[in-house]
Amino acid sequence: MYGLTEFLKSNASSIPRMIATKFGERNKSWSEFEDRVSKLAAALRKLGIRDGERAAILALNSDRYLEYYYAVWWAGGAVVPLNIRWSVGENAYSLNDSGTKLLFIDEMFAPMIDGIKSEVDGLETIIYMNDDDAPDDVLCYESLISSQQRCPDAERSGKDLAGLYYTGGTTGFPKGVMLSHEALWYNKMAISTAFSFRENDTYLHAAPMFHLADGSFSGAATANGVSHAFIPAFEPMAATNALAEYKVTHTVLVPTMWDMILNHPEFDSNSFQTVRSALYGASPMPEGLLCQIMEQLPDVALVQGYGQTEMAPAVSVLTADYHNKKGLADGLLSSAGKATTGVEIRICDENGNDLPNGEVGEIVARSPGSMTGYWGMPDATKATLQDGWVKTGDGGYRNEQGFIFIVDRIKDMIVTGGENVFSSEVENVISTHSDVSAVAVIGIPSEQWGEEVHAIIIPSDGKEPSLNDIAAHLEGRIANYKRPRSLSLRHEPFPLSGAGKVLKRDLRAPFWQGHDRNVS
Repeated sequence: MYGLTEFLKSNASSIPRMIATKFGERNKSWSEFEDRVSKLAAALRKLGIRDGERAAILALNSDRYLEYYYAVWWAGGAVVPLNIRWSVGENAYSLNDSGTKLLFIDEMFAPMIDGIKSEVDGLETIIYMNDDDAPDDVLCYESLISSQQRCPDAERSGKDLAGLYYTGGTTGFPKGVMLSHEALWYNKMAISTAFSFRENDTYLHAAPMFHLADGSFSGAATANGVSHAFIPAFEPMAATNALAEYKVTHTVLVPTMWDMILNHPEFDSNSFQTVRSALYGASPMPEGLLCQIMEQLPDVALVQGYGQTEMAPAVSVLTADYHNKKGLADGLLSSAGKATTGVEIRICDENGNDLPNGEVGEIVARSPGSMTGYWGMPDATKATLQDGWVKTGDGGYRNEQGFIFIVDRIKDMIVTGGENVFSSEVENVISTHSDVSAVAVIGIPSEQWGEEVHAIIIPSDGKEPSLNDIAAHLEGRIANYKRPRSLSLRHEPFPLSGAGKVLKRDLRAPFWQGHDRNVS
C-alpha cells in the first residue's frame, strides 16, 4: 500500500509506448523506462542497497536522475538527493550523517570524488552517470544496467523509509528529514488535485531535482502518466527554449527563475505557448513580479505551493482560481492559499494554544505526509514533531475565509519598541519600487528601540534609491513603525542557503558584532 513504484508499473502496463522521458536525443517509453529501472535496481541490490539502505546522488537534472529515484525504491532502498550547491565538506557531512554506502555522481561533480572519498567513512561504491569513460575505481551507470536481468520490485510501502531529504541549513548544519513511502505518496496525490493533467502532457524539470519543489510535481506527473523533460540546470533561455522544444504543458519555477526569465532581453512570451500551468513557491513571490507574470502570460494558470521538507512538502496551495484581478483586489495573492488535500493547519501561540482568526502565531501542520523525524536527531525531532504536528517555524495567520497568510520566519521577526515587524511584509512593498531589483529587511541594534528596521537593497541597473525614495514609496502603504530607519545598497547577490533562500543570519551578523544576540 502506498508504494512509490506502483505508479511506474501502472504506466508501463497501461501506456507502455507513451514517452516517459525526453532528454536531448534520448527518449524512453514507459515500458523502456520501467525495464531500465528494474535492471538498475538489480545491480543496486548486488551492491547492498535494500531494506532502507541509503543511496545518494550528486548530479544535475537528467532522465537518469529520475531513473535513480525509482531504481533505489525498486531495490528497497532510500534515496539521499544531495544539494548541488554544497561544497565537498557539506556533501561529506550529509553522507557521513546518513551512513550512505553508495553514491551516484555525474561529470559536473566528478572533480569532487577524491575529496568526498577522503572525508566520508564507509562510502563503498560510486556510480558514474555519464557516457564518457568513468574515473578510476568508479562504476559505469550504463554498464550496470546492460549487465543485469530484471528483478522483482521490493514493494516497500507505507511507513517504510523512502528517503532522507536534507534541509537547506539556514540555521546551522542540515538535518536529514525522514520521509516514508506513504508521506511522498500522499504528497503526489495532493499535488494532483491542484492541476488538470491530460494525455500527452509534458512536465519540464527546470528546478533542481534534489529539491522537493521539483520532487512534489515530478511524483504527481508520474502518477498521472505525464512525460518528463529535463534541462541540466536552470538558465533563462535554456528553460524557455526547452518549453518550446518539448511542448511543455507544466513546470515549476521559483520566483527568482521567473524574474530572470521575464527580465531577460531575449524573452519571448511565445515560448510559453503550450504551457497550461506552472507551480511556484519555495520563497516569497513579490506582488509586482506576480502581476507581471499574469499580465505577460495570461494563459498560464499559476498555482502557489507553500510547504516544508518536513511535510513532504505540501502544506497549502493557492489555486489558479485566485490568480486574477479579483484575487489581487481581495488581497488573496499575498496569501498561501488553503490547506492542501489531507493537511490540517493550526495557528498556535508559544504555548501551543490555538489562536483565533486574524491573530499571528506559528503555523503548525499535520498530514499523512508529515515526516517520521530527523535522522539520528531525537531531540530535534521532539522539538519539531509533536503528536504528529509539525512546527513549521513560520509565523502566520488565517483569515475568516480560511486562507493562510505567512508573515515571516519567526526567527526573522523584528521587535522594535515593543512592536512586531515582519520583514517579509516590508520586503513585499519595497520590492514594488521600480529602482529595486531585490531586497532583504533585517533588524539591527538600536539603543532606543532595541532593534530598528534596516533594508538592504540590490538596486536595478543604473539606479541608486535613497532612504527618502523608499520612505516616499512606503507612505500610506505600511505603518510608520514598520518602515526602514536605515538603508544600505548591495551590488552583489544575497547569500543563499542550499535551498536558494536568503541567509539573513549572514546579513545580520556584521551589524550585531559585539552585541549580546544570537543572529542564527
